[in-house]
Amino acid sequence: MVSGMSVLGTISLYIHYNSFSGNVKHGKIIARKNFIQYNKVMKKFSFLNQFPDAVIVTDKLGDVVFQNNAFKRRFPNFSNLKKFSHNMNFDICPLNSENIEIYSPVYHALNSKEDFFAFVSYEITTNNILYFYLTAIKKKKYTVIFMTDVTAENALEVYKSRLEKLQDKYNHLEEENQDLQKIRQKAQSQAIRIALINKMSNIIRESMDISKILNSALSELAIMFGAYEAYYASNDDGSFSITEAFGNKNKTGKKIRFDEKTYKQIVSGDISITHAMIEYIGAEPFKQPVMRIIVPIFHMQKLIGIIVLLSYQKRELNEELEILEAISSQLGNAIIRAELYQNNIKTVQELQNTLKELKETQIQLINSEKMASLGQLVAGVAHEINTPVASIKSNNTILNKFIPQINDPEIADMLKEINEIDREAIQRISNIVTSLKKFVRLDEAELQEADINKEIDLTLDLIRHETKNRIEIVKHYGNLPLIKCYPNMLNQVFTNILINACQAISDKGIIEITTEYNDKKLIVKIKDNGKGIPEDQLNKIFTAGFTTKGVGVGTGLGLAICSKIIEKHNGEILVNSEVGKGSEFIITICSE
Repeated sequence: MVSGMSVLGTISLYIHYNSFSGNVKHGKIIARKNFIQYNKVMKKFSFLNQFPDAVIVTDKLGDVVFQNNAFKRRFPNFSNLKKFSHNMNFDICPLNSENIEIYSPVYHALNSKEDFFAFVSYEITTNNILYFYLTAIKKKKYTVIFMTDVTAENALEVYKSRLEKLQDKYNHLEEENQDLQKIRQKAQSQAIRIALINKMSNIIRESMDISKILNSALSELAIMFGAYEAYYASNDDGSFSITEAFGNKNKTGKKIRFDEKTYKQIVSGDISITHAMIEYIGAEPFKQPVMRIIVPIFHMQKLIGIIVLLSYQKRELNEELEILEAISSQLGNAIIRAELYQNNIKTVQELQNTLKELKETQIQLINSEKMASLGQLVAGVAHEINTPVASIKSNNTILNKFIPQINDPEIADMLKEINEIDREAIQRISNIVTSLKKFVRLDEAELQEADINKEIDLTLDLIRHETKNRIEIVKHYGNLPLIKCYPNMLNQVFTNILINACQAISDKGIIEITTEYNDKKLIVKIKDNGKGIPEDQLNKIFTAGFTTKGVGVGTGLGLAICSKIIEKHNGEILVNSEVGKGSEFIITICSE
């Protein structure tokens, strides 16, 4: 099954096939006919766009030939009918069928010879389910499927059902309360118990911490039933592991088992109340009979654990059983809810860490690719420049030899001056090429000793076009030892910060560069008197993708890459800035 554009797809394939076989003209005629037919189908069913319900139309082959606007809005990611039907379900129980599609209501809608109706569910994502009335109407060779959203109505019915149950329970409590009014003492006792239940219910509802929920429940139950000891044990495939304890913390982590009769009672969901001489299999006998209450905790008919209360009281428990059942139900839901919450937090943290690692890897890859491309470019440019420069240099040397042989002193002096200017120009070109090669240094992948003052001077030579006749460079170089570093990477940092400083100065200005070495730490400060950085942006400038420059000017990766390079050198980069006064970047690197 394919989407509504299958007709166009058929047209393209048909033209391709006929052009290969030499019948292009015939293929175009067929394609035009199919295209006209497709337009007729779209026009024929365009009135369905007025329907508020989602509507799709399929042909006799099961291909979707039309989707109305409501369907496109409701299911914007629709790709084909098969994938769409996999997310849909309804109550049906086919016997002895190996065809998975038969479980789909869409399958029945398409294959039914008569009009078809069903109440279906559609799973968008986990725990996000929509409900629809699906109606399929047969119109000659087409099947028109209407999907009426009844999610809200379904939810309302669920809430009404819950409300009825609550109302029934409330009515029951009202009748019970009327009976309890006859005996004052009994009514007061029941009121105290209800107050305790409400208190514990509030604690259960308000917290997402499993330990806090269980500790609160155990302490309140211990008070309610006069228990000297209470604990919660999680189900461990036939045995139980104590995870939280009240009155005896030493039991936490212990595994326990009960006799077969007690275990069957627990599994069946019944509260076990016995006056026992032994707490569990293998435990030391009590010196006197102890009332042992075991409350099974279920969630969705699955036993997840038990609460055990130990008390020296010998009274019979009748009314309290309902209290225990109510608490048991609340605890089951609260424990699962808290576990899901904790798992979600863990998953979110893992995803955040993964995202951070991916961003860092992306920056490293971009930087590596950038430097590799720059290295190749520089190598090619250096080669292309050196060839004509060598020729010029050779000619200049030859000319220099012929100058003394010229008889006219005026012409000789003029040529000598030109020769000297050419020699200086050739030397400057050679110096720039050498600086470019040193700046890239793609072969320097290991730590090397470098003179940082010289590296900064090298960077300044390369950006002279940004500073010439506009920005004054003031150097406060300290007496630095050779520093172990990755020189090409640090040159990237210096270049990026210096170019940003130049761009921050709109007209003329000053850039101060200070280097010093204290306590085995290299400190480089680059300060400008440009426009500065707003305070609300200072904590974002090292974030990948963030830029204060215009569209097409900055990528937002420069300072992020600088930050990663300094981190690789076990250092840090800080910035101080004030709007209208300028910015200062401070780089600190440990030399050890």
